Order: sequence, then C-alpha cells, then structure tokens
Amino acid sequence: MAAKQTEPVTVISLRKLSLGVPEPQQQQELKTFTVEDAVETIGFGRFHIALFLIMGSTGVVEAMEIMLIAVVSPVIRCEWQLENWQVAFVTTMVFFGYMVSSILFGLLADRYGRWKILLISFLWGAYFSLLTSFSPSYIWFVFLRTMVGCGVSGHAQGLIIKTEFLPTKYRGYMLPLSQVFWLAGSLLIIGLASVVIPTIGWRWLIRIASIPGIILIMAFKFIPESARFNVSTGNTQAALATLERIARMNRSVMPEGRLVEPILEKRGRFADLLDAKYLRTTLQIWVIWLGISFAYYGVILASAELLERDLVCGSKSESQVVVVTGGDSQESHSPCHCHLFAPSDYRTMIISTIGEIALNPLNILGINFLGRRLSLAITMGCTALFFLLLNICTSSAGLIGFLFMLRALVAANFNTIYIYTAEVYPTTMRALGMGTSGSLCRIGAMVAPFISQVLMSASFLGALCLFSSVCVVCAISAFTLPIETKGRALQSEAKSFSAAPVAITTNNQQTLLK
Repeated sequence: MAAKQTEPVTVISLRKLSLGVPEPQQQQELKTFTVEDAVETIGFGRFHIALFLIMGSTGVVEAMEIMLIAVVSPVIRCEWQLENWQVAFVTTMVFFGYMVSSILFGLLADRYGRWKILLISFLWGAYFSLLTSFSPSYIWFVFLRTMVGCGVSGHAQGLIIKTEFLPTKYRGYMLPLSQVFWLAGSLLIIGLASVVIPTIGWRWLIRIASIPGIILIMAFKFIPESARFNVSTGNTQAALATLERIARMNRSVMPEGRLVEPILEKRGRFADLLDAKYLRTTLQIWVIWLGISFAYYGVILASAELLERDLVCGSKSESQVVVVTGGDSQESHSPCHCHLFAPSDYRTMIISTIGEIALNPLNILGINFLGRRLSLAITMGCTALFFLLLNICTSSAGLIGFLFMLRALVAANFNTIYIYTAEVYPTTMRALGMGTSGSLCRIGAMVAPFISQVLMSASFLGALCLFSSVCVVCAISAFTLPIETKGRALQSEAKSFSAAPVAITTNNQQTLLK
C-alpha cells in the first residue's frame, strides 16, 4: 500500500517540475522586431487615413503657392509694366529659394526630425506669403516670394512621414493618390483667382490663399514624429509609444518581443549620397528630377502664356488686352500691353489642370505591376511626344486636349519619382535624398520660365523641341536606374554604417520579460 501511495506523489512532483521549466519564457525573450515589422504587423487602418488626409493636405498648400504665380503674372505685368524676362524672373527666384532651402531642410530633418522641420516650413511660408500681399513694388514682391519658396521646400517632409508609416504594399497605391490634393490646391487657386482678381484684386487673393496653410498647422499636432527617425536617433521609447498608439487607433496588435533597432550615428551626410553604393542612383535621380520639374512647370507656365499671348494658331483667346500709358488704359495690340485672363481662359486652365489626375489609375497600376522604373520611362517618353504634338496647328479644343494630356503625363512623372526617391534611400539619409533631389529639380523649374515665357515667344517650335529632348533624356535615365523599389521594404541604414543595437520591450510584455 505504501508503494502505491508513493507512486502518484512522484508523478505529481515530476509534473510540477515540468511546469516550472522556464523554456517558453526564454523563447519569448529571444523574439525581437523592428519598426518595419511593427508597421507591417499593425497594417493599414484609421491612423493611416488621418495621416493621408493631413499630410496629403500639404500638397494643397504647396500647389496654391506655386500656381499662384501663374494666375497673378498677367496682373503684376500690367500693374508694374513688366517685361517678359521680369515676369519670368519672379518664378525663377521662387524656385531659387526652394532650391537653397531644400538641401538645408533635408539635412535638418535627418538630424532633428521630420515633424519639426515640416512645422517650421509651414510657419515660415504662411508668414512671408501674407507679407507678399503688402508688396509696395516689384522688387519687394520678388524678395518675399523667394522667402515663400524657401518655406514651401520643407513641405516634402510630409511625404516622407507618410512613406515611413505606410506598410509596403500600400505605398504604391496611397502615395500616388496624394496627387488629388495637389489637384485640389491647383483648382482652388484658379477658381479663387477667377473671382477675386477681377473684384478685390490680386493682393486679397494672396491673403485668402494663406488661410489653408494656417489651418493645417493646427492639425499637425495629431500626427507624431516618424518612428523610423526616432529609433535611428536612439529614442526607442518615443518610437514604441508611437507604434502602440497607431496599433490602438487601427484596433490592431503589436508584434511580440522586443523592439530592436540600431543607433545610427552617421545621419544626414551629403557624402553618403555619393557613396559607391548610391552614386549612380543619386546622379540619375538628380537628372530625372531636374527634367521632370523643367517639363512640369514648363507646361504650367506655357499654358498661361499660350492663353495670354495667343501663340498657337486657331486658338484665339478672349483675353482682355490693355495698354498702360500714364495711368490710362486703352485697348491696343502694342508690344507694351498686358493681357488679363478672361473667364474662358480660367476655364481652359481648370480643364487642363484636371488632367493631372486623369492618368492616376493607370499610373497606380503601372507603378505596382510594371515597377517604378519602367512606368516612369514610359510616361516620360509619352511626355516628350506630346510636347511635339503641341506644335500642330489646331483649334482651341485641340489645344485644351493636348494641354490636358501633358498635365496628366507630367503629374504621373512626379508621382513616380517622388515614390521612388522616398523608397530607394535608407532612413539615415532619406530626407537628405529628397531634399537634394528637390533642390536639383528647382534648377529645372528656374530655367522653365525663360523657356515658356521668353524663348517660346521668339521660337515656339524651338521651345517645344527643347522640352521634348529633356524628357527623352529622362526616360532613358529612368529605364536604366540600377535599383527597383517595387515591393522592397524601406531600408533603415546603409550597410557600410556601423551600428549598436538597442532593444526595448512593448508595455504589455515588460512584466513577462523582467
């Protein structure tokens, strides 16, 4: 009997010992995850919709500030009796300010955070935009719009924040849809111009155009700093808090284990862009950005110029022709005249602007199925073709059709190169890569006014051939890019960097891992 009683006790004690083995806990301690893993695990949800709406709205503000020059140019030409080169110089100086500040903001964003630089750029842009409406002279107008260009250059940080929070499979769909916001801003400023300029003047148009940027500043508090940036600087607590907040908003869960990321000491260095690993990619990206910007702003300014100066046969405009002589206005066809947009001209600009979203569905399909490189090469080649077709003698309807397609193609080009540039560089230099690319692209934007507003008046075909040739070069450069980013996870660091790993646990696992 004694033996029979002892046996169960032995079995029970063995079971207790087996239950006390800490193997599951040890296995759990070995589990780790990165920000990329967390973003993919949490998935797409309500946070990303709010992110898309708020950060996407930065495109509304940027479009209004950039398109403002196109709709105001005829009025300031008339008010200050400007020559063609003086009107073109305004746009050039806006993009000069953009070019200079874009690199600076990119460096600062990689060092101090995307969110801070985005906020500063919006405050800067809104302040100087309001001051522009009080410009007493042409010189002051040029200087203040240059300052606005400096502020607008920081808006690209909104795209970077979106890119770094979006799961991989959604980037190719959500980022091109951001074009809707640029379209909304362009249509809004054209619509406002058609009502405000003839009634209360261009100065009030600038004041009203500043309102969306001021409102958006207040909405930034709902968007956190990039988790990828935080972990790259060693601030893993903030990164973890951000990821947990996103998980709660999306009603999702965090991955199990510890958040492990390297501390990246070398961040935001210009030399890294020209490292052997990225040298060819960087140089080709710069060529493409320059060419796309040259073509994009060339189309926008050429559209206004074609309507204002009737440069295409068979497309006579109803624009008001006014001569300013000693303060008196009279109808004339003198070389010293100024054309004010008629309602039909605003309608034409609106129709051609809507073209920017016409190819968006095809652009999204191309980006996700053909890849970024091939899709960009095709749209750049088509852009070159339509620039040449613009020389065909056609009616007003034909002109609108060609401008519509050109706007659609150049917008698709910008969509693709924005996505590619944000994806190809690692976190340590993503903002700098975007900043330098944005800066280089403004060289194209600075040259475009002199082609669209000066050379086009002297040689229409010559200007179109120049635009077309640049697009062909960009198409070749896009096709031969060395890296395809379709389906590729965002890189946290370049392999040549030395990094010390840091781990931190999620709140719901701290008690288990103590």
